[in-house]
Amino acid sequence: MTAVHDPPLPDTGESGFPTLDLSLIQMAVEQAAHADAARCTEAELIDQIAQLQTLQTSLAALQSARIRAFARTHVAARTVSGRVEPEKLDRSVRAQVALATRTSPTVAAGRVRVARDLHDGLDHVRELHTAGALNAEATAAIAAATEHLDRAERAEVDRRLAEHDLSRLGLGRIRDLARSIAAQVAPEKFHHRAREARAERRVTVRPAPDGMAYLTAYLPLEQAVSCLAALMKAHTAASVSPEPLTRGRGQFVADTLVERLTGRSHPGEVDLEIQVLVPLEVLIDPNSPLPVEIPGYGPVPADLLASARGRMSWRRLTSRQGTVVGGDSRQRNFTGFLADVIRARTRNRCAEPYCDAPVRHIDHIHRVDDGGATDLDTGRGVCEFHNYVREQPGWTVRRTPGGVTTTTPTGHAYPEPRSPAN
Repeated sequence: MTAVHDPPLPDTGESGFPTLDLSLIQMAVEQAAHADAARCTEAELIDQIAQLQTLQTSLAALQSARIRAFARTHVAARTVSGRVEPEKLDRSVRAQVALATRTSPTVAAGRVRVARDLHDGLDHVRELHTAGALNAEATAAIAAATEHLDRAERAEVDRRLAEHDLSRLGLGRIRDLARSIAAQVAPEKFHHRAREARAERRVTVRPAPDGMAYLTAYLPLEQAVSCLAALMKAHTAASVSPEPLTRGRGQFVADTLVERLTGRSHPGEVDLEIQVLVPLEVLIDPNSPLPVEIPGYGPVPADLLASARGRMSWRRLTSRQGTVVGGDSRQRNFTGFLADVIRARTRNRCAEPYCDAPVRHIDHIHRVDDGGATDLDTGRGVCEFHNYVREQPGWTVRRTPGGVTTTTPTGHAYPEPRSPAN
């Protein structure tokens, strides 16, 4: 269900609040941040921390309510104009909420869903959230556990949750409690959801600090446990062998995983091509402390890459203060070296503000149909979501003296993030 399918509610006549009210709250917070906390006792500081947590939670609830109000208003306006395409409308809502909240479209989609479901049966949970007794993470966990239910079923889960003191439970217990009650309320839907989840099994990789990455397998529970058990069994066998074990358990298990997946006897042996951004200073001075960078994964010490084994080739792109210097193309599509340079320019992450999704499309800032050229200055690496959302009515992307700027249907302008200097 998308924001477009949110059921209509009666008009309460509430007009919201003046912008001045929020400005006063922000001003008070800024003044408190500059106040001398050294004059407070330990007990007073703890009281203030608790009070700020309650305020933060209540503001999150207020923001959620306004997200829902915006989604409904946006959809209503497009419905009146005759442009009713649910998928495109939902995409437009998520994109604008993402920019306004300075998050990715994926995070924004979750916030839109929570904002919708809190007003669709989860009345008690919403009241706790508004009062500051249930934080945003716990509220989102309950909404996620009940997203497959209809309004009546969700209301029954909400009623049963009200029998527990949720404000005193940790996130894990709240999540398990909500899932358990949802399974009891609608057992057939619970089984269907579990079967659908198994169909979504996958393996992903995402960047981690210090030249590392997270390899994640989303598997059925019994398969995940059996995989870990096999790795632990290998460690136990190595621990009792006559040959001394020089690696810790975590290191051994990680190395064994790589060896069994790649079929290599040494976990450092790899066959691949890696695109590396090399600062000009490093080429001039081999002793330069500046790191090289793998687009999408961050900085890596140059000597660590040089020590890798296997058939590895490097595609080196020179950068100067974060800017990649590339070539030109007369093609309509961005391909080859030009596409690589454009991806590397934003570190293989979407060029839209707050979006860290990998680059899937190379977009023309100035469309080809409007006379745009296929060159480095016109090319922009974006994710699939943002390449499609700019085609919706009211969205524009243009290059300005300050960089590329995206303008939404509400008239808000968001400049692209500047590339960090190496």
